[in-house]
Amino acid sequence: MDDRVATAISHWAPRFTTNGVTAGDFGRITASLESWDEWCTAWSAVAAEHEQLGRDALTAGQELSAGAHLARAAVYYHFAKFLFVNDLGQLRAAHEQAVRCLTDALPYLDPPGRRSEIPFEGSRLAAVLREPAGGEGPYPVMVLIPGLDSAKEELRTTEDLFLARGIATFSVDGPGQGEAEYDLAIRGDWEVPGAAIIDFLTGIPSLDPDRVGVWGVSLGGYYAPRVASGDDRVSCCIALAGPYDFAANWDQLPDLTREAFRVRSKSADPAAARARAGELSLAGRAEMIRCPLLAVMGRRDRLIPPEHAERLVREAGGPAELLMLEQGNHGCANLAPFHRYATADWAAGKLGARVTAGQSH
Repeated sequence: MDDRVATAISHWAPRFTTNGVTAGDFGRITASLESWDEWCTAWSAVAAEHEQLGRDALTAGQELSAGAHLARAAVYYHFAKFLFVNDLGQLRAAHEQAVRCLTDALPYLDPPGRRSEIPFEGSRLAAVLREPAGGEGPYPVMVLIPGLDSAKEELRTTEDLFLARGIATFSVDGPGQGEAEYDLAIRGDWEVPGAAIIDFLTGIPSLDPDRVGVWGVSLGGYYAPRVASGDDRVSCCIALAGPYDFAANWDQLPDLTREAFRVRSKSADPAAARARAGELSLAGRAEMIRCPLLAVMGRRDRLIPPEHAERLVREAGGPAELLMLEQGNHGCANLAPFHRYATADWAAGKLGARVTAGQSH
């Protein structure tokens, strides 16, 4: 097993199984890998098995099962491409499969979802909107922002936590992420795409424009507070495992992470990528965050030092809380029950969400 495969397994195994990959599939896929070059093919092969289960269920009229199988296939195709920037042709093919599977699953999810596209700087930001079942709008809404190597296809289990508490979810691929990574580069001034996203949401009658939250994980845990620092329409902000200054820990990041950032920031070389990383900083911005803020961090995070979350909370201009999990890894996926429910409950309180009969996931 080469170092890149070992790194992917050691850093991200709990994340995979928390976000929709079965433990059995994770074991059988990764056990057969000796080279990183095999990663995308191996994951895509098992993704295709789940996709076929979904297609067969659709043919048989089993729509609930079809939605579950296709959404799971989308996660597997996503993980086939998530850091596979050494072969962009394979990456894009797997990504197209992920997008297609999720799009086909959306009408059959519980509650269902619908695809949205926001025009942005000559391209578009693709997103999925889901609204709580059994409730009555207008609903508060949580914008879910992925990280460097994640995308909207990975966020189903996170969406369900908010939906169960009466909060609509809007999972979006921003610049440098998912469907936008081909046309739009990673950028530090996320208050700009954030404003476009919130503008779009305020035009949807079933959503309450006065109850908009932002949640982000990993690099999204930088993007979310950056949005909150520049848009007073944000009612609350959750930063999960986000950096305060992405360049500060650059030399300690895994090679896979640095190369993915180089590609998705459209930097010509590693030196240019490091310089671009320096543009992703909350210095001078944290004090502009006036809404309630919750930062969640693992003390054993090997990608982002926990001091970043402590600094964000210390410098925030409004009420700020820190949930530090002493044994938590990056994203605290290894301790999901110890922060996910608490985070969703915190958001429900800040957004005035009401759980009604029939809302359960």
